[in-house]
Order: sequence, then structure tokens, then C-alpha cells
Amino acid sequence: MSLKRKILLAIALPVWVLIGFYGAQLIAALLIRGLRYVGLDLTTINEALLQTSFGAIVYTLAIAIVIGLPWLVRKIRTTRADIGLQRLPSWKDLGVAPLAFIAYFILSAVLLIVAQHTLPFIDFQQVQDTGFGQLGSRLELTLAFITLVIIAPVAEEILFRGYLFGKLRKAVPLWLAILLTSLLFGTVHGQWNVGIDTFALSVVMCLAVVWTKSLWPAILVHMLKNGLAFYFLFINPMI
Repeated sequence: MSLKRKILLAIALPVWVLIGFYGAQLIAALLIRGLRYVGLDLTTINEALLQTSFGAIVYTLAIAIVIGLPWLVRKIRTTRADIGLQRLPSWKDLGVAPLAFIAYFILSAVLLIVAQHTLPFIDFQQVQDTGFGQLGSRLELTLAFITLVIIAPVAEEILFRGYLFGKLRKAVPLWLAILLTSLLFGTVHGQWNVGIDTFALSVVMCLAVVWTKSLWPAILVHMLKNGLAFYFLFINPMI
């Protein structure tokens, strides 16, 4: 592969994932606006159910755009092996996940401490916007859990550590593939403090994918991270 093509892919792949990620949100928003336009009163639908449905639609569309559209238009196929889902989780995946989570926690703490001393404009107390407000019932908690702890980790890992990182590491040096993937992943979370944390998360998950040759450890670590965040945000927010 020529240097020119490597540079092109290093730029085009992250841009394409961004287009798919935000394009899916735009399509879903237009769909909701269209339903309101034809007279459907969405205010009668439980807010948590609406948010869960919206999230599922967005992630499904994003994967369909990013992975499916190149195949439909140019016959550029992305296989399960390319993403890292060619097999079921192994005992190694299950063992690597908690170790990777500890590594992420340490790296995130170090980066946040450095950022606190060098980036005074960041509000490190800002709470992450999950899309869910107050959850009063068991149904609402269940729906939020499904969205934040199951749907989001699986879909985001397929898009970022599966598709994007999987293709970048074939075109550019490993360190650059990790850096580009992690910078993009931190950026799409939309908050400085959250972005730094998710950057650290992505770096560790990329390394876990390389070590195990599977996406499963990244999915498991992401689920564990979001599960803990879910607990402290919605189950026991006083801690």
C-alpha cells in the first residue's frame, strides 16, 4: 500500500465513521419529526421507552451506513472476522476484560489529573448527558439499562474498535490506529471531561483487541464501565 493511500485511509475512515454516526442521528431525528408531522403525539409515549427506541434506531442505522453502504455501493465487504466477532467469547476474553478495566481506570485517572493541572477551562464536575432524565419506575430503569449497558457498548465497539480500528491498523502503524480511533471516540462523546475518560477507555480496549484478536474483551469492558456508571447515576447517585 502506497504512502498516499495510507494517508487517505487515515483521514477517510474516521470521517466516514463520523458521517455514519451523526448521519444516523439526523435520519432518526427526521423520522421522529415526520411522525409528529403526521399527527402522532409522542408525548403520550413513555420518555424512557422513546429514548431506548431512538437509541436502538440510531445505532442500527449507524452500523448499516458505515458497514452496509460500502458493500451495497462498492462491494467493499466487512466480515465478522474483520470486526473481531468471528467467534464466541472465550475464557481468555473473560479473563482479559477485568484486567483491561483496571488498566483503563488507572490510565483515565492519570490523564484526568494531568488535564486538571494543564486545562483549567474544563469543568471536571460536569455530569455526562446519557439522554435519560429521572427514572422513576422499574420499567424505566430496565430500558435505560438495556440502552446504556447493552445496546450502546455493543454498537459502539462494532463501529469504533471493530470497524474503524480494524481497518486503520491494516493501513497505518498500530500506535496511530489506536490514537486516531481513541481521539474520535473521545470526541463523539461531546464533553471534555468525558472525552478524556473515553479516550483512555478506547486506548486500553484497542490493546485488548490486539492481544486477544477479538472484539469481545472491548465489549465486556465497555459494558462493565457503563454498568458502573449506570449504578452511580441512577441506582445509588448519593455515593
